[in-house]
Amino acid sequence: MNKWLILGAAIVAETIATAALKSSEGFTKLIPSAVVIIGYGIAFYFLSITLRSIPVGIAYAIWSGVGIVLITIIGWGFFGQKLDIPALIGIGLIIAGVVTMNVFSSSGH
Repeated sequence: MNKWLILGAAIVAETIATAALKSSEGFTKLIPSAVVIIGYGIAFYFLSITLRSIPVGIAYAIWSGVGIVLITIIGWGFFGQKLDIPALIGIGLIIAGVVTMNVFSSSGH
């Protein structure tokens, strides 16, 4: 399977787990807590697979950058998180960094 698809699956699983972490209310709710544990397990498993072919710094930068953007969108859309101009600029910079690494860097290819 494509290393980038596996990394994408890791990011999606991590994002779902993080969103469920908010809903677990400190691990006091069973279903969201189970989603957190299973989601992070899947996320770290897939991340570990990608580290066979993608350098750890590149994989982790993409994982964390894309994950931050996705969880911020989820926070805004589902949890009512407010995003001001500095937050939007910061997210834009994160996206620019991930794109720059993928388009211009030969480190992870």
